[in-house]
Amino acid sequence: MRALLRIAHLIDTLNARIGRVACWLVLVAVLVSAGNALARYSLNASSNAWLEIQWYLYSAVFLLCAAYTLQRNEHVRIDIFFARLPPRARACIDIFGIVLFLMPMAVIIAWFAWPMFVESYVRGEYSSDAGGLIRWPAKILIPVAFVLLALQGIAELIKRVAFLAGAIADPTEPPRDASLDLLQEEPR
Repeated sequence: MRALLRIAHLIDTLNARIGRVACWLVLVAVLVSAGNALARYSLNASSNAWLEIQWYLYSAVFLLCAAYTLQRNEHVRIDIFFARLPPRARACIDIFGIVLFLMPMAVIIAWFAWPMFVESYVRGEYSSDAGGLIRWPAKILIPVAFVLLALQGIAELIKRVAFLAGAIADPTEPPRDASLDLLQEEPR
């Protein structure tokens, strides 16, 4: 179990680092968007390339942060019933969902997205819009993101099984942030 938990920790670390870097792409996308709007309305100059850069950046954020979001247990759920269940029942439901839904979906999408990227790269595919960008950088994000999501699914599966075996604490409990404790203290 110890070796598996080490693997889960490595996957967590990888996805946390990628997620933190990808989050900064939101700022880059906002700056590109603002610069494009400024150029379009004040200088009457714009290009499709700037619009496509925004789309690529937002796509990168969405795709590359999916595994990071799973690692932090922040994906949207219907918690009406789930939140009321005991931790062991939640872990069993998570295991069921990871094995039957998450892993097959992530593997299938990564599998079918790879040839799409390769074809785009080999053909040197460009956007059909005037002044558009090459397409393969956006298309490589799909298989990469779903491989990262599948890896994170494996890490979450390991953690849930380890929890059920009594090897670790409940992995769905958010880590305590000491800085929040300072905010919640009463003023003196």
